[in-house]
Amino acid sequence: MKVKLRIVSLLAAPLPILALALPTASASTAPSGRIALAGVIAPALDHAARTGAVAANQKLGLEVSLTPRDKASLDAFVKAVSDSRSTSYKHYLTVAQYAAAYGATNAQVAQVTSYLKSEGLSVGQVSANHLTLPVSGTAAQVEKAFDVSIGTYAAGGKSFYANAAAPSLPADVASAVSSVAGLDNEALHTYSLQSEAATSHAGTVLTPTLAREGYNLTSDISSGYNGSGETIGLAEFSAYSASAVAGYNSKYSLGATAASVVNVDGGTTDSSGSVEDELDIEVDYALAPKATIKVYEAPNSDAGEVALYAALVSSDVPVISSSWGEPEQDENNLSSDDADFEEAAAQGQSVYAASGDSGADDNGSSLSVDFPASDQYVSGVGGTNLTVTSGKWASETGWSGSGGGQSVEFSTPSFQSSVNSSGHREVPDVSAAGGNNSPWTIDADGTYESVWGTSAAAPNWAAFSADYDSAASALGGAKFGYANSEIYTVAASSLYNSVFHDVTSGNNGGYSAGTGYDEVTGWGSYNGGAFIADEL
Repeated sequence: MKVKLRIVSLLAAPLPILALALPTASASTAPSGRIALAGVIAPALDHAARTGAVAANQKLGLEVSLTPRDKASLDAFVKAVSDSRSTSYKHYLTVAQYAAAYGATNAQVAQVTSYLKSEGLSVGQVSANHLTLPVSGTAAQVEKAFDVSIGTYAAGGKSFYANAAAPSLPADVASAVSSVAGLDNEALHTYSLQSEAATSHAGTVLTPTLAREGYNLTSDISSGYNGSGETIGLAEFSAYSASAVAGYNSKYSLGATAASVVNVDGGTTDSSGSVEDELDIEVDYALAPKATIKVYEAPNSDAGEVALYAALVSSDVPVISSSWGEPEQDENNLSSDDADFEEAAAQGQSVYAASGDSGADDNGSSLSVDFPASDQYVSGVGGTNLTVTSGKWASETGWSGSGGGQSVEFSTPSFQSSVNSSGHREVPDVSAAGGNNSPWTIDADGTYESVWGTSAAAPNWAAFSADYDSAASALGGAKFGYANSEIYTVAASSLYNSVFHDVTSGNNGGYSAGTGYDEVTGWGSYNGGAFIADEL
């Protein structure tokens, strides 16, 4: 996984939905009576050298994803609650209602659990949405249960373990299982740092005051539309410095309640991505100072990712933000993550993800996009360079690093049909300050640094959604809900030019910004005060 983040350091610093294009399980590659699970082989094996075998007694932790029931009915439900013309518009499900209607049945959970236990594996409690089972055991037990050989490999200067062939299960068990994560530990994040004194950085260097002015939130926050009563869940694969975010809160007298950590799959002690967490938290402190911030921390692994998103959509968190991702062709958990994100849409959770910092070439070499921003149930957030003058928004241009383009895994969702004839899901959906000429000044592990990237843009939209929801509660209106539904409905209305800043200049190396929707900045950034006043 990659952190969508660049740092300048003082130190050196639907509406209707179309199908996901995924392979299906095939019995042809599995022994008689078993069915192979598709899409669960580490992409790095294509250029890795096998160095040995995993020790038979090595402990492994897995996440087994169960297949949602009645997908056609679920798709129809999401379409109805996303359609402003429907009587079901924004009448979302609770987690318990989702589990009862679309999660695996108790009988299916028992069947899968019984098989895994018969193979000597330990099985934890199914997630609240009835889609994920935590499983653990020795490598030898895992290899036997899933009929795989797990070897050790080397590629690109790092070592990891992985399965060389797709896992399989007995046919009656496989019918209830969509995938298994944790057979490899190859997926680890990287992030880049750049050095420059924060105090000398050119452009609009964002503080809480400047950011609120730029996105017209000052009066709303003062009026109590400040995230009060709302919760933002941050998806993180690193620990962070609590004293750093407390220092930021104190420096700017924000009055935010300290963020709390929710450990998922055992949490993590790895703090190599701490600045990512701190950026997410501090942007939300700045723009939604009275929101409750829950930091969901999981190990940076395939199993950790599955557990993390399962925990977030199984919670009562109405707004979710992720600044972590990877090129979608490298994503092992596409089907299970997509199921979780569709659940989030059905439950009215607003999910935002950074669109990436590599422009139109997310994989570093060709036109490609980042996941989970490319998922149709997630709102991908691109980056801009924002100028604030005389206490208000003055201009915005598309940032050259803003991830955007066309998905190769998802076809065009109907909510994009009026602006997208490519046949592919396009990203981003919206944007916010994330470029090198409008960095955020944050407390990063105790040192104030200027930080930029779409990592700053995703929590910005999450904070605005929390502000909007607190206004909706106060004014008796409907909350933001499934974000792509709200965004595309408003963008198609006469309100567009008053509630969005349409960003019409800039490019990301493959696409150019222009009037209306584009693959650099989506529909643009928000005008918070106007959005709240006109919609509520």
